Amino acid sequence: MSVLVKICGLTESAHVAAAIAAGADAIGFVFAKSIREVSPEQARLLSAAIPAHIRRVAVLRHPEEALWREVFAVFRPDVIQTDIADFDAIDVPNSVESWPVYREGGVLPASVSTYIYEGQKSGLGQTVDWSRAATLAESGNMILAGGLSASNVAAAIRTVRPFGVDVSSAVESTPGKKDPNLILEFTHAAKAAEKSL
Repeated sequence: MSVLVKICGLTESAHVAAAIAAGADAIGFVFAKSIREVSPEQARLLSAAIPAHIRRVAVLRHPEEALWREVFAVFRPDVIQTDIADFDAIDVPNSVESWPVYREGGVLPASVSTYIYEGQKSGLGQTVDWSRAATLAESGNMILAGGLSASNVAAAIRTVRPFGVDVSSAVESTPGKKDPNLILEFTHAAKAAEKSL
């Protein structure tokens, strides 16, 4: 079983290069109010060297249609990630994959493909209930987020058996500042854990 690894909230080219070198499968750029927020133009420049096999993810939350249109036109993401309810208010072309965010305590629909599962607030390192997540992971392709780090991602993968894992704050030296060594450690820990599944 291969586990997708997503590194989220990148703001510097050196850290994008570190994620690529570490073997990340997806790289997220945040277009919501956050210390990790970038503009569509910044994301376009930062992602210019990302190989085609690595998904470039536009991470939003409750976006205005105008913002999404700008992100799509300028950044040209492979994936859009935002809360499930947001998809009712924006137009996503078929060329862009949708990863709806389901938050702990919410209801997962009967039919779901790839999705993010995390706590009530993003980017704060809140760990979800892994036993509950393991049950939900039997439906669709869950990308587990929230509170994951190099020290616990292997246990999370063994317990939940998710389709993928998503990290942001745990690969930072200070809030909003990614650390190449932590990116490498997290990615290697996740990739090593998948071999035990």
